Amino acid sequence: MGKVAINIATGSLLQEEIIVGIDLGTTNSLIAIVKSDTHEPIALREIDGLTLVPSIVHFDEYGNVTVGNPAKDLLVKEPERTIYSAKRLMGKSYKDVSHDAGFFAYNVIDDGTDALVKVQVGDKFYSPIELSSYILKELKKRAEHILKTTVSKAVITVPAYFNDAQRQATRDAGRLAGLDVLRIINEPTAASLAYGLGAKAGEDKTIAVYDLGGGTFDISILTISAGIFEVLATNGDTYLGGDDMDNLLVRYWQEDAGVDGTSLGFGSHIDKSLAQQMRVTAEEAKKHLTNNEVFEGTIDGKAVRITREEFNELIQPLIDRTITSCANALRDAGLTVDQIDAVVMVGGSTRVPLVKESVKNFFGRDVHDKLNPDEVVALGAAVQADILAGNNTEMLLLDVTPLSLGIETMGGLMDVLVPRNSKIPTKAGRQYTTQKDGQSGMRISVFQGERDMVQDNRKLAEFNLSGIPAMPAGLPKVEVTFLLDADGILKVSATELRSGVATSIDVQPKYGLTDEAVEQMLIDSLTNAKDDIKLRALTEATTEAIQMLDTTEKFISKHRDILTEEEVNKTLAGMQNLRYAIDAKDKDKVQHETEALNEVSRPYAERVMDAALKDAMRGKKIL
Repeated sequence: MGKVAINIATGSLLQEEIIVGIDLGTTNSLIAIVKSDTHEPIALREIDGLTLVPSIVHFDEYGNVTVGNPAKDLLVKEPERTIYSAKRLMGKSYKDVSHDAGFFAYNVIDDGTDALVKVQVGDKFYSPIELSSYILKELKKRAEHILKTTVSKAVITVPAYFNDAQRQATRDAGRLAGLDVLRIINEPTAASLAYGLGAKAGEDKTIAVYDLGGGTFDISILTISAGIFEVLATNGDTYLGGDDMDNLLVRYWQEDAGVDGTSLGFGSHIDKSLAQQMRVTAEEAKKHLTNNEVFEGTIDGKAVRITREEFNELIQPLIDRTITSCANALRDAGLTVDQIDAVVMVGGSTRVPLVKESVKNFFGRDVHDKLNPDEVVALGAAVQADILAGNNTEMLLLDVTPLSLGIETMGGLMDVLVPRNSKIPTKAGRQYTTQKDGQSGMRISVFQGERDMVQDNRKLAEFNLSGIPAMPAGLPKVEVTFLLDADGILKVSATELRSGVATSIDVQPKYGLTDEAVEQMLIDSLTNAKDDIKLRALTEATTEAIQMLDTTEKFISKHRDILTEEEVNKTLAGMQNLRYAIDAKDKDKVQHETEALNEVSRPYAERVMDAALKDAMRGKKIL
């Protein structure tokens, strides 16, 4: 017999709280739920039958806001007041997006700082967070209209390569829209949930999720076993998608039409309306060529034409970049293409025939594309929402972090606490100590990246642990803990265990990595691997040597009265040899001289210890 929730105070029936899944996309956005009767995820449809809401926002001269298809209709007529692809700007500074500023027909502001980028419409300025919140408000309004109930909680998807700043920006946009964002999940992970591959008892699968949307690309390698989804590796590009195909097509027509860039809207005096018309026509051509061999149209009275073969030649370099990312993801997962059981296609841009053909050829198998690629991510977000609501206990989702996280240790070394592709949420801790006698504070510097030296990685945050009680070097025990939550947001804490002194920080950078920076960090870690290993070994040997010199110098100063002149001279000579080795930056020589100094000092160090023990035991009996 089913249970019915009743409000004790009023006697009225209580509706079950609905948690929705939202795909906040670059080109289109949509909202989905899991039906309570069938337990199947569905995309919510308006009366017109449409599920997709174009991620476009228009502001009229009075500041009134229009979202979706009505805004899209104004792209050509009022390009400077119509904002599209705002997701590309999330968590970015102008420096991050300046190389592609010509793609935007609206005014992206350069304030000469590293602050988050803003968009100017008339005399008002909007952040990408605000722009995204308008789209989320529209989705919320639609859901409430369709479901006839209040919607206040959601799961929102983001590209797997979104960093902390971009994830936090997405969460902030949700809050501005009046939504409690319960979880931020990766789009490829959501897609895997929608397909439910491996959910059957005893079914184990390894899946590649290829997600090519309007503005971003992600490839994720997942294993699914006994209903547990685990992401082994992710790779991708935060600035590669269908928009880039459109951009290439626009430039192709510029040259093919034989008209200079100024008159076509890409010269020094930009005709925003004409530029937007070209972009819209390019998008139409891309879709037309999915099922046809030739596209013909007009732009500003000029004939434009392109064949599928010519289009394929244009976009081949873009597709090749996605295949390279696929190879990198497989390498990170420690797998070969033969070990992939299924390939799932996600994102509207996967409808392009060359994309399907290239992915099929790389993985050597047919691809799964039975679900609508525009809806599959939202459907998966709805499944995750259903899990959070407690309605689905048969699935468990484990996500991963795309870059290693660690702190700086002596010598500028990167000490990794959370390795790349670690499952999240996760917690990791390690104990450290002081380097100097009486040290009362410790600086904790947090870095992200794959290189052995922190100077080659990205600094996320820095804070100080103060109030450490005065003790000899090496006695304080400082535990540093990293807590990475399910949204990929990092909290770092440091505690001196003897005194209980503690401090912490939430790592939320002002702006994120560019796509080139993310890729370059991974490439550099491979290219410089041998040099990094050598440099790390030298740094570790040098650090140990410096500590040895410091300890020996203190020892001689304190116990010189019980040392012979020969012992002192031998020790001083050994210390000088070690300093020469450090200056020569020769790891083997540093290690050799460190051991030599240790051998010289060991006999009298033992003698001093024996004397100390005798003093301590004087007058005491041992029964």
